[in-house]
Amino acid sequence: MATISAAMVKELREKTGAGMMDCKTALAENDGDMEAAVDWLRTKGLAKAAKKAGRVAAEGLVGLAGDETKAALVEVNSETDFVARNEKFQEMVRAIAQAALEAEGDLDELLASPFPESDMSIADYVKEMVGTIGENMTVRRTAALSVAPGVVASYMHNAVAPGLGKIGVIVALQSEGDKATLGAFGRQLAMHIAAANPLALRSEDLPADVVERERAVLIEQARESGKPEKIIEKMVDGRMRKYYQEVVLLEQTFVIDGEQTVAKAIEGAAKEAGAEITVTGFHRFALGEGIEREEEDFAAEVAATAGKS
Repeated sequence: MATISAAMVKELREKTGAGMMDCKTALAENDGDMEAAVDWLRTKGLAKAAKKAGRVAAEGLVGLAGDETKAALVEVNSETDFVARNEKFQEMVRAIAQAALEAEGDLDELLASPFPESDMSIADYVKEMVGTIGENMTVRRTAALSVAPGVVASYMHNAVAPGLGKIGVIVALQSEGDKATLGAFGRQLAMHIAAANPLALRSEDLPADVVERERAVLIEQARESGKPEKIIEKMVDGRMRKYYQEVVLLEQTFVIDGEQTVAKAIEGAAKEAGAEITVTGFHRFALGEGIEREEEDFAAEVAATAGKS
């Protein structure tokens, strides 16, 4: 039986993209014959889909679809940016975003929806693509907004194609005002949200645990000053107001002019549109946010594999 070296395993891995242990097994099964091992791995391609599903998918695309009064976002992840540039992957994300309009923010409903022009659900179609393209892929999340009367505006940052990019935003403006004015201001507001990343529309919409955690940190910081508790309480209240100005949409400084608050900008737009404007909601998807990415240590992986030989 041929000796399977770490260098041979590395070479096969670079040729095929298969896992280290799979490459070692392929070489062992084929007595060290590199080409035969490549063919052996290729014949196991579909069987490896389950193993691919265990790998971190933090790249991919945010997809956007909609019209004047409704819009939806989806995040579809892949393992590499290379796959995100694949035309077939982009077509899939675009189709999923379109289907998300009907799912209205329900991920389970979206995954169970039929994939356009196929006899498969979206979930099954994505699994099929895992086997075809050779990378783990997941439909991670979706969100949707609708409004009447008014407009749902959108913005896609770092767009790679229409409706596809790295940061997607939708924002709903309820109003009976001029649609063109609403649309133009809504796009500016969506751009602001992309840049400023607010956590909530209003301060009362912030999760209680987030507010409590921030206040607790500020209290400890203030106590280091050695001032009396009554003074500390006032200090913390002032710092919390500043915190709200940083993370609450209506209280943030409008990035378009850098001067007025978003709330004041909305008031100005309402005068121009000829009717009151109420922002009823927004969603901002940044690709891969919150996903823990694994750092590969190839040397350690080789050493671990060699130790098992």
